[in-house]
Amino acid sequence: MARKRSRRRRSNPAPFLIIALVVAAVVVWAIVPRTHHRERETVTQTVSQITAAPAATQEPVPSTAPPSPAASPAPSPAASPTASPAAIASPAAGGPQVAIIIDDCGQWLDTEQQIIALPIPITLSVLPDVRYTERIAQEAADAGKGVMLHIPMEPLSHAYPGPGEIKDAMTDDQVTKQTEEDVAQVPLAKGANNHEGSEASADDRVMKDVIAVLKAHDLFFVDSRTSAKSVGQAVAQDDGVPNAKRDVFLDNQADVAYTESMLEHAVEVAKRNGSAIAIGHPKPTTLAAIREYYPKMQAEGVTFVLAQTLVR
Repeated sequence: MARKRSRRRRSNPAPFLIIALVVAAVVVWAIVPRTHHRERETVTQTVSQITAAPAATQEPVPSTAPPSPAASPAPSPAASPTASPAAIASPAAGGPQVAIIIDDCGQWLDTEQQIIALPIPITLSVLPDVRYTERIAQEAADAGKGVMLHIPMEPLSHAYPGPGEIKDAMTDDQVTKQTEEDVAQVPLAKGANNHEGSEASADDRVMKDVIAVLKAHDLFFVDSRTSAKSVGQAVAQDDGVPNAKRDVFLDNQADVAYTESMLEHAVEVAKRNGSAIAIGHPKPTTLAAIREYYPKMQAEGVTFVLAQTLVR
């Protein structure tokens, strides 16, 4: 039987090469558009983030009414916390005037700086020779606020009212010398009032010495009226020194509601007499009450003024 010769088939590479090229083309076709699409998505997201950034860093503006679902998200200029007092209320010309004096300044820097930042005329009465005497007087003056000297005077309890104290037992020369030193501590002051002093302010001799120094420096005097027996305003009037007296104490209680009630009392006094001087202290509750209540006072026609405006 004749043997059959087996012949090896030679494989032709051409078909495989064609198939590989077709597959590669399909893969490239599938990958390239998607990659391009992802790049477009990335660019779109980046642009979106950039344009959205300012809105994300905007501080929310408080509103006096519940927001409506259909309301525009854009803040209202009238509700802006940086709006001027005139935008909140426009007091009538010739209406009641209120001067707020904040005593004991120079000791609680953070609270006092926030008081300075209030968008109304306000006067800071600064103690001599305390930690922030010079700094807070300068910052108040730079902000257009009023600056006064808060003269420490002996109280009936004889408790120490602080450096620069004026005492009953001092001679005339000692009172004059100490008052001169106190005035030199707050050179930006336009006037002065007494810190405590329920005893010293009732002493005619002592007050004549104090007022004489204020007159020599062209400073006005506001009688804090820490005692009903105070003769400070009377002596100032007799000596021709511009003067006034305190009408309302705002914060005998460290309570926001109480201080707001005293602010309303100041409004009543101002409406009755044409003006009122209210004295408070750098307490967080006092700051909170003034910040909350001053627009309501303006809505009642009150104009806020510096203390120097109300001396006569």
